[in-house]
Amino acid sequence: MTKSELVSAIAEKAGLRKKDAEAALNAFLDVVTETLKKGDKVEIRGFGTFLMKERAARVARNPKTGKEVKVPPKVVPDFKPGKDLKEATEKILKKKK
Repeated sequence: MTKSELVSAIAEKAGLRKKDAEAALNAFLDVVTETLKKGDKVEIRGFGTFLMKERAARVARNPKTGKEVKVPPKVVPDFKPGKDLKEATEKILKKKK
């Protein structure tokens, strides 16, 4: 699903104009981004948690040359799904089997 498709789905589900749904989605994304930049997490009970995660330094290999490359540690955004989201998606996978 693309952002424009998400905006359309939100507008339809909430009974909003697309312009209002897009403004709400953009505001949500801005707040999550700003919160993560501060090093805090965003927890939406039942849905999941957006947080920053530290990746340790490691040695990787350049696939083209085979030469080892040192990759420095870095902090990356992460998402941990909540209980309700996990249960909902597990049901979908069980239906496909």
